[in-house]
Formats: sequence, structure tokens, C-alpha cells
Amino acid sequence: MIIKNGLVFSEDKTFVKQDIYIRNHHFVEKSAFSEESPDVIDAQGMYVIPGLIDIHSHGAVGCDFSDADVEGIAEILRYEKKCGITSYCPTTMTLSGEQIFAVLDVANQLRFEEDMARIVGINMEGPFLDPLKKGAHMEQYIQEPDVAFFRECNERSGRRIRLVTLAPNMPGALEFIRELKDETTIALGHTSADYDTAREAFAAGARHVTHLYNAMPVFAHRAPGLIGAAAENKECMAELICDGIHVHESVVRATFDMFQDRVVLVSDSMRAAGMADGSYELGGQEVHVKGKYATLSDGTIAGSVTNLFDCMRTAAAFGIPLEEAVAAATMNPAKSIGIYDKVGSISAGKRADVLLLDKELRLLRVIT
Repeated sequence: MIIKNGLVFSEDKTFVKQDIYIRNHHFVEKSAFSEESPDVIDAQGMYVIPGLIDIHSHGAVGCDFSDADVEGIAEILRYEKKCGITSYCPTTMTLSGEQIFAVLDVANQLRFEEDMARIVGINMEGPFLDPLKKGAHMEQYIQEPDVAFFRECNERSGRRIRLVTLAPNMPGALEFIRELKDETTIALGHTSADYDTAREAFAAGARHVTHLYNAMPVFAHRAPGLIGAAAENKECMAELICDGIHVHESVVRATFDMFQDRVVLVSDSMRAAGMADGSYELGGQEVHVKGKYATLSDGTIAGSVTNLFDCMRTAAAFGIPLEEAVAAATMNPAKSIGIYDKVGSISAGKRADVLLLDKELRLLRVIT
């Protein structure tokens, strides 16, 4: 396949008018392209960008990863691909150990099909959280960071856990980070940790923040907390839910200035994404959805009802340069979980996941 005349997003975060060549579902150099009578797509006037990578999402279209249902996971992946998300990390909630094992076991039973987003890893958001900042997670299942439990989970998943969240102020957190920092990406989140505690956790090997600003202390001028420590650490990537609800648009702009090329857009979507208003379930708790809002009965925000493509568009609508918004939904998440050698940019040798957009950022076609 040849995609001609499009404005192609390049690794230096610019759009360049050029042709791209695809063979056996991978990008190749023109000199290595040898197909006779190839399919040719004229992308004149279109943006050509990599497929999006959502590394934090619990579910969509009435299904949740934590349901431990193979067909439900498949439905989520079909929805995601239709929305331009071609690489996906299904995300667990804080559940009992046996429930988490069941979810991970079922994930290994899934058979990939062409109409699905591809699972590139698993995000383990719970249960190593701070009860004071539990958000929509169930407190009775929260536990202290446990290396042996994590390793058993990782084995059950086929060693596919790419990201694990923990609260650095909980007992055993630093030991957990030091022991596992080379086995997975360790994210700090759902925590009341102060600046010094967070800084020590980054020094120990943590290098990611789960949904920046949400479920953590505010960034104050005499108490910068986790947010301040993360901003200073140039190896730390920070998730941002850009649905217009979780984070104010002014703060979205400030975050891109403060973190520059370290912002990772995520949806943090729950099963109500792609569904009508109503009552739904998340991690064993009832969630009420109205418009863009998904809340528990006490008003706590409980995930989102958006998808990553709409988050990227919303960031652009908030004034983030398109190049930065695209990078935050493609390159940055791939780098954060260690898969940038395979996906995340339009580069020879990588999997050919491609989106075609018009100038109004409407999704025209998904190519994988």
C-alpha cells in the first residue's frame, strides 16, 4: 500500500507532505517497497498520523475489563479501533486478589481479530493505593504494595503488565519501586504523598504519574506535592485526562508548558463510554452518567465517558498545538511503557497503524 500526498506526522513532531509505504502491515522505505500494482490512497489535504495509544482505560460500550468477560473485552477493542485507538492497555480496578487473577486469566484467552485495537500491555491501577485518595476504587480491597503479589499477577497476565500504580506514602512502597522498576513502568498516583515523599519515589525508580491532578494533593506554592516533584523529574511522564471535565482547559495549557514533551493523554474511560446517560457500574460501585459527567453517589468523579481520539481533539480545541496533542496520544504513551520501537510513529520497521484525518480533525479512516 502507498498513501500519497498526505501531511504526515513525523518523529520530529512536524507535518511533512510525503508518501508513505506499507508492506506486510509495517512501514518500509521507498527503496524497500516492491509490490506490483499496490493499493494507492490519495491523502491530499489530509493529516496522516500514527494510530493512537490509550494506556489507561477501563472499558466502553457497556463493558469493563474487570468484568473478566472475553467477549466484553473484544467489544471494547472493537469500539476503540473505530475511534482511532489501535494500541490499548486495558486497566484493572482495585478488586480482591482472586478477582484480579480472574481478569488477567481471561485477558490471555482473547483471540485478536482485525477489527480490534491491539492489546499492547495491561495497566494495573489498583490495589496499591492510598485510602485517603481512593477515588472510585473500593477501600476494602486496597492493600500495601506487595512485590510477590505483583509478580504473581504479572505471571498470570503472560508478563504483560506494562504499568502499575502505587501510592508512594504507603508502607513498603519504596522497596516495591526499587525491586520492580526494571520489570514494569511504575506510576505514582491515588496518593496523599507530599513533595519529599514523591521525590524520593522518583529517585527510587518511579517514572510515571497516573491521571495528573486527580486523586492527589493540589500543586500549592508552599506544598508542591507529587505534581511539583513530577514536573521537576525530566524522566517522568504524566497522564492527563483531557475530556473538559477532569482538568480545566487553562490547566491543560499550563501542563503542556510545564511538562512539555512528557504529557500522555489518556481517556480513563469506563463502561459508559459510547453509551447513553444512565446508571452504570465501575469496580463494584454504581456510577451515574449525565452528559460528560460520570460520578459516584457522593459526587466523586469516576473515570470518563470519552475516548482518546476525542481527548486529543479537545486538547487541540483548548489551544494545544496539534503537533503536541498528536505526540501526547501516540509517541509519548509508547515511550512511557517501552513500546516505541514497535508503534507510536510513522517510521520504517514499525507496525503500520495509520489514521487519516481531515482538516477539522474528523477521523476518516483507520488503517492497520
